[in-house]
Amino acid sequence: MATVTTSKKSVYLITVVASLGGLLFGYDTAVISGAVGALENYFIFTLENDSVFAAKSIFQFKVILSICVLAIVLLFSSFILKFFKRSKAYIIIALFFLLGGALYYFQFLALPDVLTENLRNSILGFMISSALVGCIIGASFGDNIANSIGRRNGLIIAAFLFLVSAVGSAYPEVMDIFPGNNLSAFIIYRIIGGIGVGLASMLAPMYIAEMAPADIRGKLVSFNQFAIVTGMLVVYFVNYFIVRGQTEDWINTEGWRLMFLSEAIPAVLFFIFLLMVPKTPRFQTMKGKEENAMKVLTKLNGPERAAQILQEIKASFSRTRSHWLSFGWTVVVIGILLSIFQQFVGINVVLYYAPEIFRGMGMETDASMLQTIIVGAINMLFTVLAIMTVDKFGRKKLMMIGSAVMAISMIGLGFTLYWEVEGLPALLLMLLYIAAFAMSWGPVVWVLLSEIFPNKIRGVMAVAVAVQWLANLIVSWTFPMMNNNEALVESFNHGFSYWIYGVMAILSGLFIWKYVPETKGRTLEDMENIWIRKKQD
Repeated sequence: MATVTTSKKSVYLITVVASLGGLLFGYDTAVISGAVGALENYFIFTLENDSVFAAKSIFQFKVILSICVLAIVLLFSSFILKFFKRSKAYIIIALFFLLGGALYYFQFLALPDVLTENLRNSILGFMISSALVGCIIGASFGDNIANSIGRRNGLIIAAFLFLVSAVGSAYPEVMDIFPGNNLSAFIIYRIIGGIGVGLASMLAPMYIAEMAPADIRGKLVSFNQFAIVTGMLVVYFVNYFIVRGQTEDWINTEGWRLMFLSEAIPAVLFFIFLLMVPKTPRFQTMKGKEENAMKVLTKLNGPERAAQILQEIKASFSRTRSHWLSFGWTVVVIGILLSIFQQFVGINVVLYYAPEIFRGMGMETDASMLQTIIVGAINMLFTVLAIMTVDKFGRKKLMMIGSAVMAISMIGLGFTLYWEVEGLPALLLMLLYIAAFAMSWGPVVWVLLSEIFPNKIRGVMAVAVAVQWLANLIVSWTFPMMNNNEALVESFNHGFSYWIYGVMAILSGLFIWKYVPETKGRTLEDMENIWIRKKQD
């Protein structure tokens, strides 16, 4: 009995350490929320006041953006090669490069280096969302890193990237080792942090799943999702205490730096603690170190179960993978659309720009930061409720109810901004939206993605995750373009973008109702049979 208790304590401690990756995931993606106004003041207003500096910055922005676009295109080209025969894949990729390249050149690169309203908002949006480019890259290479140097060592790299990003984003002038100015350095360091987020988003749950005994695996893996929303809530508190009682001038010059620098504390702790935990038995077995794997399995599962689990791990390596279209296009498209709709309903606009949204409602800086804490608390509370109820109520029901409530909330929020109704109504609609998302599309999409893809084509999930980060980037990048556009503001007074997200929420509900099967109570084998039947129809 003592051995079992000791084993479970070890598993829980290891889970807590790995979940720090999830906490940093949430921390890094949400830290930007408190700094949006200060970053605009520090970087963007400088461009408006110095045309020569603006021209140089625009040129550098074009270079950075071109490299990012090329990296993303090459990544998705590798996915196309997995779906089609090489001859057809190369034709598709070539056409995409030619048509997309021509459009990109004439609509962006060929434009003069002059700071127009749209370009200003585009630079601001990309600066705020640039970490997501890194997320796409990190998540895409996560599998290769996990299989080459291991899950734990991959997380150590992520911790190091978090630390570098924290210091570099806080002091881009001091840490500017790149050819370019401070704005370019800030964007690059945010991308570096995003790579850490992408790695952690894949490796942390993988590490926990491979270390946890089967009887408590689901609970421990779900703890990573809890750690993500906890990281968001923690950084909202940190941002609030940094700005509380401070002047706008101090926040615009020093306060935003402390927000990014604060991430160094959990990053250093994560790095140190990871050096104390073992590599996973699966990775050890993969590298032929069965004796080391057996030691870890014995410690975590007891000697009776360790030998059996080791044999199961060895047997799993003999399973063959199938072509990604073995079950047809339906399951692939559904998985990708789940990821797209999860972002197109506008959740990360709320999480990234919450203080700015509240300030736009007429609140002072301290009050807007305090409201953001409430947003984070609601997000965490209802995420926990979703984890506890998803197996009881089913996936489809939660998702459709969530879509309906999000649509009402976003359309209502758009009208409060359009009619200039400040205060409590807008806040309540925002909190209702957060609660609906956290109970449905937030955690449940991840449950569906883990269930709808049969084991034989599990690799397709990498495409869905990459598309999810890409959709996040598109939404977060375009929000300032819509929200700050003078013509749209004059016509709709900041309500336009929220109506767009409300319409997306309606479409997401219709999509779930019409095309997504209920996975509650169904085995992975049941899901395989569903897709086989659909392919034959």
